[in-house]
Amino acid sequence: MTLIALAQLRRRPTAFTGLAVALFLAIATMTLFGSLFAADVSTPASAREAAAGPGLMVIAGAFGEIAVLVAFFVVVNALGFALRQQHRELALLRTIAATPRQTRRLVRVQVCTTTLLAAAPGWIAGVALARRFLAEVQRLGMAAPGVRVPVTPVPMLVALVALAAVLAVGLAATAVAARRISRIAPTAALTASSTEHGRTGAPRLLAGIGAMAGGVLLLRLAATRPAEQADKAGQAALLASLVLLVAVALTGPFAVRLLAAALGAPVRTLAPGAGWLADANLRGYARRLSSAVVPVALLVGLSGTMLTMTSTAEHAANSAATSVTSATDVWLRQAELVLLACFAAVSTLNTLIAVTAERRREFALLRLVGATRPQLMRMLTVEAVLTTAEGVLLGAAVAGAASTAFSTAVTGSPVPHVPVGACVFIVAGAALLTVPGILATGLRAVHGRAAEVVGGGRD
Repeated sequence: MTLIALAQLRRRPTAFTGLAVALFLAIATMTLFGSLFAADVSTPASAREAAAGPGLMVIAGAFGEIAVLVAFFVVVNALGFALRQQHRELALLRTIAATPRQTRRLVRVQVCTTTLLAAAPGWIAGVALARRFLAEVQRLGMAAPGVRVPVTPVPMLVALVALAAVLAVGLAATAVAARRISRIAPTAALTASSTEHGRTGAPRLLAGIGAMAGGVLLLRLAATRPAEQADKAGQAALLASLVLLVAVALTGPFAVRLLAAALGAPVRTLAPGAGWLADANLRGYARRLSSAVVPVALLVGLSGTMLTMTSTAEHAANSAATSVTSATDVWLRQAELVLLACFAAVSTLNTLIAVTAERRREFALLRLVGATRPQLMRMLTVEAVLTTAEGVLLGAAVAGAASTAFSTAVTGSPVPHVPVGACVFIVAGAALLTVPGILATGLRAVHGRAAEVVGGGRD
């Protein structure tokens, strides 16, 4: 199984490119904040006390907890699609007598190999980012000039901890993702690789409801913080937005089916041909649609929450002479926004490319029954617009809830100060990632001889 796993990596490198990028970002992020912790610990107490502000460890902790959680979210998402793209091959292995244990071992080898390949570049990037971040923090006066990222074996220890954590998360996600294909009957495995369940399982739905309840509790915690604890209210609101996005991911097929039903009617009216087919595809494959919508919601939800909270805090400070915000607070929030937006953008592109590329056989079947390539591209255009719209709506709902809680804590009013221009920019960015990503991948997927693709001669 080890040789087969390595052969799969060589044969289908594009299937693991997204996973490798996600792992690289996760290792770099953990190394970044681990190096900052190491820098603070190795600094004499007198030097730490000489700096203004909350301290490097507090900054790294508050900054890093959300970033690391988002990094792991992106890794799990990318891993699921790396496995999904080779679902057919795993099913074929089951039909030729591969045992469930062998199938799971194959997947584990692939994950471990990809993680090890991403480890060294991720560590180098993490250390470089830590030094850059520390220089900016020192420039703002929040860290003493003498603080340095240590050149002792501590960074290597941090890298090993980061690698171990990423591997643990990856292997845990692998066990869950490979469970279904490895436990069903071999003859049913091949059929399952080309079909989609119409219902959301009860355990997943219950987990989604639990995550939703947790997000609501965090929102309440954020809203009840006093104005002088704006930072804590912001962290609680941002964590609530992430938990709510996890709830959206778990209950996604149900949620997007409702949105598809609401948006489908006007689309069928505006584009009778391509709109009807796109609407049928989105309704019939709600799980696939959910997989594409959730990363867009992640991008819009996290970015919208950060921008609106920052704008609300600045507006509160300007309208009342308080110390709710400062230049350093704004810089930290902007830096966190950039990092989270990078994670969300990577997740969006990885998912959209994987979801569209795996539909090659579906497109080939449509061509065999008479559909032309231009017709398929028009259908994909409508699907891309609907996917963007649903992701933006879900992300905006999450950002609105988190921002309302933060505004209640900081200003006493549930109405946050929304930066309209920045929010338009976020929506435009989501559209620029989603629509061209789907169409570029779809353009490649509709090429080739349809009969060969359907027959498995070409993948």
